[in-house]
Amino acid sequence: MFSLNKLSPTITNMIRFDHSHVMVTFHQYERDKRPSVKKALADTICDALEIHAALEEEIFYPVMRQRDAGEPFMHKAEPEHDEMRRLISELRRTSGSDPRHDKLVMELMRDVMHHVADEETTLLPHAEAMLSKDALSELGAQMTRRRLELVGPKAGKLAKSHAVGFSGSGTALLVGLASAVFAAKAFAPKKPWKSNPA
Repeated sequence: MFSLNKLSPTITNMIRFDHSHVMVTFHQYERDKRPSVKKALADTICDALEIHAALEEEIFYPVMRQRDAGEPFMHKAEPEHDEMRRLISELRRTSGSDPRHDKLVMELMRDVMHHVADEETTLLPHAEAMLSKDALSELGAQMTRRRLELVGPKAGKLAKSHAVGFSGSGTALLVGLASAVFAAKAFAPKKPWKSNPA
């Protein structure tokens, strides 16, 4: 029997896509932008990181711990997420015109870059060596379903923050196009497969 999970992007590729999206958003943040734009970019970053961390903690990390509890990155991954959440909480309470806002965004970016570098050079290749392509795709399908649950209630807010944050930027078109392609592949409803009688 054919499994639709085989059509899903692998969980490791979905994690890399999330990392790329957040880093592009960080690179749009500039100190001389309007406070409303800076706040919208920060909101986009914070929402994306919160959703990404929840997905990893609920789906990816438990599988990796079960397979290899001795993997060193696993012992520091969630504490790093907790530190990001602390910075996000502080950032959400700070207006875009507050000088601390810039400092908090830069501190968050530094922490995220360190976390992403460790994850992409250590944990993701380790997962790809340990798990089959089918298993990675099944986890990707689980992540897609859970992402839809987490994004659903925030969809309007996420779209508004993205539109304001990327207004006037050529990168907005690129990010929007990449997001649309990813969404079309990962989130589009699938037609049931019918097998032909022998």
